[in-house]
Amino acid sequence: MTKVDYRSAGVDIDAGNEAVDRIKESVRSTFTKNVLTGLGSFGSLFDLRPILDQYKEPVMVQSIDGVGTKTIIARKLNKFDTIGVDLLSACANDILVMGAKPLTFLDYIANDHLKPQVVEEIVSGMVAACKDTGVSLVGGETAEMPDTYLPGEHDLVGIITGVVEKEKIITGDRIKVGDVILGVPSSGLHTNGYSLARKIFFDIGGHSVEDKIPELDRSVGMTLLEPHINYTNHVSSILKEDVDIKGIAHITGGGLVENIPRILPGDCTASIQKSSWPPLDVFSVMQSIGSIDEREMFRAFNMGIGMVFVVRPSDTMRVVSALEGLSPVYKIGGIVAGDGEVVVE
Repeated sequence: MTKVDYRSAGVDIDAGNEAVDRIKESVRSTFTKNVLTGLGSFGSLFDLRPILDQYKEPVMVQSIDGVGTKTIIARKLNKFDTIGVDLLSACANDILVMGAKPLTFLDYIANDHLKPQVVEEIVSGMVAACKDTGVSLVGGETAEMPDTYLPGEHDLVGIITGVVEKEKIITGDRIKVGDVILGVPSSGLHTNGYSLARKIFFDIGGHSVEDKIPELDRSVGMTLLEPHINYTNHVSSILKEDVDIKGIAHITGGGLVENIPRILPGDCTASIQKSSWPPLDVFSVMQSIGSIDEREMFRAFNMGIGMVFVVRPSDTMRVVSALEGLSPVYKIGGIVAGDGEVVVE
């Protein structure tokens, strides 16, 4: 009778152990003195007291996000060192808009067949991003699940935890008619709209990741793999100052049209002037190839704006100056009376 073991069922425990051995030292390099456990424990221990003592009313902020089908572009290029950066950036930006300081990060890497070198490459980018942001990568999980994922598929998910002073939470509730909307540039698609982007470039356009299109300065694949910008360090510095920012929106899936309403009071509408910032070529190329309606473009993609700030008119130049490290900063619109929607004109 043939002997059956876990490996014959498609799961290689030894490969999992090798993956952990490859990453444990780099992960440990992100630890602050608050981290009390290393890799391999059933849960992570993080000493909060030294941090919470700095706050009068500390509020924990958490977010979970994924990289989505951008992982398919990484697989096509056999280049995985940037999608870990994407994951940390997406999660950090999501709690940043509420005024939070990120503290810890957990990752989840799943695939059909575990390749330790791929895990190492993904985590290397994640570690670099964590260290740059001051976040401890306190733990994670690798899962090898044949039949759940197709051959070569990867899933990448992260959970971030941060803290914010209760009285300094940014929600957008003070936004009112007459306020100004400022936008800072994205680097491209970030982590959003890749199902549509892949359909446009590969199915409709018939391109491969190696193809070069005249309007793009790199191959299609490298253009799509451009990392998600992490705005934490620049924005955190102005949040420490006495600058009145009424609302911040991270422009993720759903674009400007779906994300700005998340911070708008019900009696306000955001009026966006699309001519107020220079478009990124990747978006005009996609719209042309796919004959995509403009409204759909603004719902699927960030269209070149990665984060928006709502401020009083009198604070505009002060905020622009404070965001100098993210320059250029564009005045992309204003708040008008309405019903909580976004109008792009």
